[in-house]
Amino acid sequence: MLAPALPALSHTFSVPTNELAWVYTIYLVCNIAGIAIMSVLADRYGRRSIYIACIAIFTFGSLIAIAAPSFSVFLLARAIQAVGAGGIFPVATAAIGDCVPAQRRGAALGLVAATWGLAAVIGPLIGGVLTHFFSWRWIFAANFPLAIVVIMLAWREVRSGAARHREPLDWIGLALLLASLWGFSFGLTQNVAPCIVGAVLAALLFLVWESRAAAPLIPLTMFASRNLRLTYVIELLIGVLEGSLFFIPTVLVAAQRMNYAAAGSIAAVGALAFVVVIPLAGRALDRFGARSVLLAGALFTALGLAGFAFSLERLGLSILSIGIAGVGFGALLGAPTRYLITAEAPEQKRATALGLLSEFLIFGQIVGGSLTGGFVKFAGLPLLGFRNGYAAFAVIGVVAALLTLGLRSSGPSPRGAGRR
Repeated sequence: MLAPALPALSHTFSVPTNELAWVYTIYLVCNIAGIAIMSVLADRYGRRSIYIACIAIFTFGSLIAIAAPSFSVFLLARAIQAVGAGGIFPVATAAIGDCVPAQRRGAALGLVAATWGLAAVIGPLIGGVLTHFFSWRWIFAANFPLAIVVIMLAWREVRSGAARHREPLDWIGLALLLASLWGFSFGLTQNVAPCIVGAVLAALLFLVWESRAAAPLIPLTMFASRNLRLTYVIELLIGVLEGSLFFIPTVLVAAQRMNYAAAGSIAAVGALAFVVVIPLAGRALDRFGARSVLLAGALFTALGLAGFAFSLERLGLSILSIGIAGVGFGALLGAPTRYLITAEAPEQKRATALGLLSEFLIFGQIVGGSLTGGFVKFAGLPLLGFRNGYAAFAVIGVVAALLTLGLRSSGPSPRGAGRR
């Protein structure tokens, strides 16, 4: 919903286009902290209380966003929202595991993916309409009635008992991880080399600490298998590519001189293609394997982003390119990487391996959003920066496609769990 409102945010707070990347990156950085912290609290104090608290925190952040008098206060609101959101999806997924039988769990999680895809179609449309006819602040006002409904349903449906005890949170590892992510985000967005160097150092310290920690945030044994290593790298690149989607409405407003509602509607074309392709990609997994689905998805995404980069001022080609990229993302973001992790990771560490996959995706999204802002700042002219940025994203899509060729072919069922 927020993506079509970025140009209006830029006008309200008088911030340059490249600074808008922080609306996206600060949310993702704080979201990682929220995921780690809220999942631990949910195991200790029960699903229901933490889930409701997360909804309340997210809504409180929305209240601050509505009243924000400056861009810095608005970013603070986004950070608060992200911490709350960090517990919404993991706790909801855990609740599905609590109450849905194992033989029906896949269908339940698939339904969640389908509803998320539908939201991706509706969100840009609603965001564009609210921004065009009212104000971008109404986007956050819409969260209040939704929060009331969700809290009422959670109180009735989500179990209150605490799940099994989890090991203590690795606070030092979390601090080093966030320092690295923040350094990369600021350095890439503002083209500040010392921040990138500091981020690399923090990442190296993080790896050293995690190799010695009693309960590491990210167990390094997850990288023992070649297929696992490749899958994590591919997921990182998928996140980078996904980060590019956040700015499509902004590009359309700048290049086509269209209003926010129209830009949101066109951006929804890619989301609609994504929704249509997800179930088809799921069936293709059973028939052709994860490697083939990932290869096709990466190639379609690269083609669509390349077409968008060189057709910014031609509306018909832009819409076609967005649709092609949406088809690619439908294959990449459906289930193939989770399919591979489920097949490759040892059973006793499968949940940890899947959680790590989400963290790689989020980090990739941070890099993708920051790169977009960096290209705009470096080029000086917004359209030139966006064109160079999306051309670079197309190259990243080709690299992801090449990496999929190194994956061991996976069959239709995860019987090879734990294979090396």
